[in-house]
Amino acid sequence: MKKYILLIFITLFFTEVFSQNILEKGRISGYMFGDYFYNATRDTGISNMKDVVNGGEKNLNGFQFRRIYLTYDNDISEQFVAKFRIEADQEANTNNGKIGIQVKDAFLTWKDIFKGSDLTFGIQPTPSFEASEYIWGRRYLEKTILDLRGIVSSRDIALSLRGKTDNEGFFKYWFMIGNGNGNRPEFDKYKRFYATLQFSFSKEFIMTLGGDYHTRAKTSYSMFPGQTFENNEFTISGFLGYLKKNEFSLGIETFINQRENSIISGGELKNNQKFGVSTFGSYSFNNKFSLAGRFDFFNPNFNIDNAKNSRNLILIAFEYNPISKVTISPNVLIETYQTDANGREYTPSTTARLTINYIFL
Repeated sequence: MKKYILLIFITLFFTEVFSQNILEKGRISGYMFGDYFYNATRDTGISNMKDVVNGGEKNLNGFQFRRIYLTYDNDISEQFVAKFRIEADQEANTNNGKIGIQVKDAFLTWKDIFKGSDLTFGIQPTPSFEASEYIWGRRYLEKTILDLRGIVSSRDIALSLRGKTDNEGFFKYWFMIGNGNGNRPEFDKYKRFYATLQFSFSKEFIMTLGGDYHTRAKTSYSMFPGQTFENNEFTISGFLGYLKKNEFSLGIETFINQRENSIISGGELKNNQKFGVSTFGSYSFNNKFSLAGRFDFFNPNFNIDNAKNSRNLILIAFEYNPISKVTISPNVLIETYQTDANGREYTPSTTARLTINYIFL
C-alpha cells in the first residue's frame, strides 16, 4: 500500500513540476472545427470528375472533424521564439483508417536579426495567402482559393525573411526559399522561391502582391521520344482586403499559375495555365450574429479553348457566437461545373453543413 501511495505522490509531483515549467516557458493553445454535413445533390459522374473540391456521393452524411490543432509557443529569449503545432486531419488517415496526426509547424524565429526583420527556419507558413486568410477569417468554413485549389501549399520546410521598412508598417515584405514539398521531407534538388509584398494603407485596408517560382525536373513524353522539356512552375497573385473588426469585411483575391510543357493538346505540347478569383464578405449584426458569403471562379486550364472545365464555388453562412471562443454556423456549399465540349451538363454539388468551431485552450 505504501508503494502505491509513494508512486501516486511521485507522479503528481512530476506532473505539477512539468506543468509549471511549460506554463513558465511558453503558451499552449488549441482549437478545432467540424460539422454535421449532408450531400444534398451530386452529379452521377462525380467520382470521375477532376478539379472538384466539393466531392463525395449524393446523400452521404455524417459527423466529421476537419481540423484539430494543438500549438505550443515558446519565447526562448527576447530574440528567439519557437512554435510547434500538431494537426489532426481526417484526410491524412493512419494505416487502419483512423484520423491521423502530423506536424503542422515546427520553426524557430530569430527576431530583429536586423532592424525590423525576422529570420525563420523550419516547417512554417508560406507567404502566399496569409493576408487573405486573415481578412477572410473563416478557415473553419473553407480554405482561401490558393490553398483550396492546391496552387500553393500552406506550409513548407524553408528559410524565410520577413519584416517592415517603417515603424508604422505601411510596407512589409516576406521572402522565402523552401523545398516545395509542403511539410513532407525533401526528395530532390529542386526548390521553391516565394515573395510577397504588403501595403497597409490603413489598419483596415491592405493590399498584397505575391508570386513564387518552383523549379522542377525536366519531363518527357512517349510521343516525343528522346526529348526532355522544362517543367518549372510559377504563380503570381494579388489581394485587396478591408476589415472593420466586429462590423464587416470585404476581400478579392486572384491568381494565375503556369506550369511549363505540362499538357498535350491537339498533338502539341503546351503550358498549363490556371486562373482563379475569389470574392468574399461578411457583416456582423452584433457580437453574436453575423452573415458571411463567398464566390470563387476557377479554371484549371484556361489557355485551352475547348477544355470547358471551369468551376464556381458559392458559400453562404449564418454565424452564431454564444461566447467569443465558440462559433456555430449553418452554411451551404455549392460547386457548379461548366457544360463540357460535348454538351454534357453536370449537376451542381450541394452540401448543407452545421459547422462548430471552438477554441479549447
